Amino acid sequence: MTLLDVENLWVQFPTRQGLFDAVRGVSFSLGKERLGIVGESGSGKSMTGRAILRLIRPPGIVKADHIDLEGQDLLKKSEKEMRSVRGQRISMVMQDPKFSLNPVMTVGDQLVEAYRLAHGSARKGATQAALEALDSVSIRNPERVMRAYPHEMSGGMGQRIMIAMMLIPNPQILIADEPTSALDVSVQRQVLSIMDRLVVDRGMGLIFISHDLNLVADFCDRVLIMYAGRVVEVCDADKLHQATHPYTRGLLNSLPRLDVPKERLEVLQRDPAWAEAPSVSGRVR
Repeated sequence: MTLLDVENLWVQFPTRQGLFDAVRGVSFSLGKERLGIVGESGSGKSMTGRAILRLIRPPGIVKADHIDLEGQDLLKKSEKEMRSVRGQRISMVMQDPKFSLNPVMTVGDQLVEAYRLAHGSARKGATQAALEALDSVSIRNPERVMRAYPHEMSGGMGQRIMIAMMLIPNPQILIADEPTSALDVSVQRQVLSIMDRLVVDRGMGLIFISHDLNLVADFCDRVLIMYAGRVVEVCDADKLHQATHPYTRGLLNSLPRLDVPKERLEVLQRDPAWAEAPSVSGRVR
């Protein structure tokens, strides 16, 4: 079942030298699966996620043949109509919770506000739902966390709180933008385990944006590899280490490996033709 279908997506920004193409002709589909998007910083990963939710503000330009959410083209919706999509049907977890959570509101107040906006219930019912949301992401003593402010939380706790907040409306799709980049390895695994369980239990689609190829290969079902705003290769996640595109091979060879130690890691040799080749389709055939 296809939840999201993106065809020929472009994101452009005007500069003194003309239009800069941040995302170039990206096409892919998403079902009830974990879809990874990987690439270097500046490759267009986050821009792709933001463009789906139409979070690119002027003077930025978003164009596509369509961005279909279960047959509804999001590009044809008004800004008012998009408010019922953002957070309700598609949620996005940003990179750093410190910049996503309101520093002058308690965690509980923010969760309750999110629940009441989504469901319109009384505060008492929203408070109980917020406690259950924190419990669902394996936060111990949720009552204490509800009374705390974001700056009192660790990076891992903040990320869990953001995931809980984004899942309160029970969305169909979750876009996670580098959700584990600032976490240590043990906390990374805990957050990934939570997201995996929620995707399986709720039948959601997950777009997992990351620069960590090994993590994506282990966690996702399919992977899109982006370079200079284009998708250069698509493969099953468990076959990522068998990828054939020279860019993907260069990224993999630049990673340190305990089983194949090297005195010096390889440096990625770029080919200008990579940026000019047509974007590869990430649709499920």
